[in-house]
Amino acid sequence: MLKSCCVYSTGVLCILFLIAGISLALSQVFQNIVYNRIKSEVVLKNGTDAFAAWENPPPPVYMQFYFFNLTNPIEVLAGDKPAVVELGPYTYREYRPMSNVTFLENGTKVEAINPKTYVFEANMSSGSEEDLIRTVNIPAMTVMEKMKDSPFSGTLISKYMTGEEIGLFTSVSVGDLLWGYEDKLLEMVKTFEPSLDTKFGLFYKMNGTDDGDYVFYTGSQNYEDFARVALWKGQSSLNWWTSDECNMINGTNGASFHPIVNQSETLYMFSSDLCRYSLFTLHHHHYLDMFCHPSPLCLSVTLIIIGTPVPKFYKISTGKWVLLRGVDGDVDIFHYNCNSELSSCVYFTGAPIIMSSPHFYQADEKFVEDVIGMKPKKEHHETTIDINPLTGIVLRAAKRLQVNVLVEKIQIFQSQTGDVRTLVFPVMYLNESVVIDDDSAKKLLAVVAEGNVVINIPFIIIGLGVLLGVVFMALMCRQRTPESSPAERQPLLKP
Repeated sequence: MLKSCCVYSTGVLCILFLIAGISLALSQVFQNIVYNRIKSEVVLKNGTDAFAAWENPPPPVYMQFYFFNLTNPIEVLAGDKPAVVELGPYTYREYRPMSNVTFLENGTKVEAINPKTYVFEANMSSGSEEDLIRTVNIPAMTVMEKMKDSPFSGTLISKYMTGEEIGLFTSVSVGDLLWGYEDKLLEMVKTFEPSLDTKFGLFYKMNGTDDGDYVFYTGSQNYEDFARVALWKGQSSLNWWTSDECNMINGTNGASFHPIVNQSETLYMFSSDLCRYSLFTLHHHHYLDMFCHPSPLCLSVTLIIIGTPVPKFYKISTGKWVLLRGVDGDVDIFHYNCNSELSSCVYFTGAPIIMSSPHFYQADEKFVEDVIGMKPKKEHHETTIDINPLTGIVLRAAKRLQVNVLVEKIQIFQSQTGDVRTLVFPVMYLNESVVIDDDSAKKLLAVVAEGNVVINIPFIIIGLGVLLGVVFMALMCRQRTPESSPAERQPLLKP
């Protein structure tokens, strides 16, 4: 009786465990527990890790600049294709802590400015800031474009440029081209336009300064609004583009995203440098290898450590989001729907600047063929963001953008433009990259490991039910085997 009771009790427990485990798995009770906890903790408010990381991001951010040095300026003015050689990287450490942080509307929004400072890293660069770059003379090209329909003023400026030996191309140091230099032609044009700044640089007035006042959602009311930009410079939309959709301010600033990111979700990132937002779509899921010094944490989480016998690497689940392309694949979806020329929004109004991916990656083949030296490669020139879907934390990111100038022959400025072809001339491209630091990765690993354990509790219960089922079947088989009598257990032959 006692044996039978134990056997059938095992069977009942098996059924109960299976029913409970399957019910919990289908209802996603433990998954919701983890998700609700993540949603409540990933909020911009004092005391949370999310706020500390948002206010002063711990991972180092590096900005690498690559320049295209023109090797045949005389031939280009005669109508040949430009031939360029890539020089770089010239690497800067980027510091971007939030300042003047003020909470608004009962903690549902937070106001801040985001000053950025760039410090040259000589040991991570292939040259110095004094290196000379021969490239298109952007101030000159801008002035010529503005004056091409004004014969009298254009002729005067053309003669001035000839006398001062100012042409379509110029040689400028890396430091000056990035951060600004006094331009002789702009000084002359200033007599006609007193409000014109006489200095020019691709990142002029962008080192040690901020790009305006931001208001972010904290995520306290809706986790999907975490760190999303609500206002920039007091405005909820822009006025540079041709439609309301293009002028929308969408997404975060790219430093962080909301937790519980869906696989089918399109992510938005607003960039004041580009005067617009970008769209990113999931490319694939994978595990990102993160370096981990041998530590008790690495040794203890054996279920998700994959790698060498001595644990120096751990893997964190991540999704790779890439810049969403247009229907014809040549430009990103924003540029497909909107005008891609930035002349209306850059500080140097009227500059014929056009943005693209480096080396015209994924652009029409015509742009690649127009310039000798373009070698687009996916792994080097694609903009990507690796995000842990559970927490929304950025594990690795690379924003890669190229600055180009529209160059064309202008009749009034024949002495300066010669017989140059109409083309998009590449000036430089940047790679703004970040990789999560080791301490942050360890914290994330602990959160992911704890979440995985809690989420898998139903499957652990199911596993126990299956194990009890195996034990029940073994006991049933054993119980049905008849016991032998004492006579049957006697040996056949006696000594």
